[in-house]
Amino acid sequence: MAAKEILYRDNKFHIAYHMIDNNTDRYIVFLHGWGSNKELMTLAFGKYFCTYNHIYIDLPGFGGSTNETFLTTQDYANIIDLFLQACNIDKKNRIIVGHSFGGKIALLLDSEIILLSSAGILLPKPLKVKMKIAAAKVLKKLPLQINRLRADDAKDLSPIMYEVFKQVVQEDFAPHYKSFKHKTTIFWGKEDDATPLHAFNIICTLMPHAKTHVLEGDHYFFLKQGELVDKLYHNKIIGR
Repeated sequence: MAAKEILYRDNKFHIAYHMIDNNTDRYIVFLHGWGSNKELMTLAFGKYFCTYNHIYIDLPGFGGSTNETFLTTQDYANIIDLFLQACNIDKKNRIIVGHSFGGKIALLLDSEIILLSSAGILLPKPLKVKMKIAAAKVLKKLPLQINRLRADDAKDLSPIMYEVFKQVVQEDFAPHYKSFKHKTTIFWGKEDDATPLHAFNIICTLMPHAKTHVLEGDHYFFLKQGELVDKLYHNKIIGR
């Protein structure tokens, strides 16, 4: 496993990554979603997008990458930007692929992007979630363990990463979608219940010039459809 040390705001971040060298001067950078890692993205796309060199990154606090401080999504983007600068990857020669939370980071990196069920659109919370939040606020004042009340994505997080989680899930990224100026291609899972199709429809109104594709599957629809994502991105499939 390769790694680089990145200094950001007087904190050192050990950023783990994996590279596939396809002997080209163009790069495609993969950013995983919350709670995931570079291995999952490699599994999905390692055999595809062969006209690019691939870089798969563990975001700080996940996989082999460290984090011991509070970070916003903008901080994550700044760290990844420093990492890519350290790799001598020019903005003009790269595409950023972001899944879920990674999609939010991609929006802040000033490059062409491919979004996979991207996060950042705030939707009304289901009643069950509202009840969990209310119960957690009450129990927080008591000497009890309340991990079972956390969202699935927040379970087993360190205290600092739980604070990061609470912050990033409340960020409204609608303005970032609306103001994004680079080429954008969006893929979504038809049965996604983590970032539902309603969020996709909102993003489409905010990014009317983006190319969009809805595929079969849930929040991780791309795991078995990397080849299809590649072909649709490169317009190799007619009539979809």
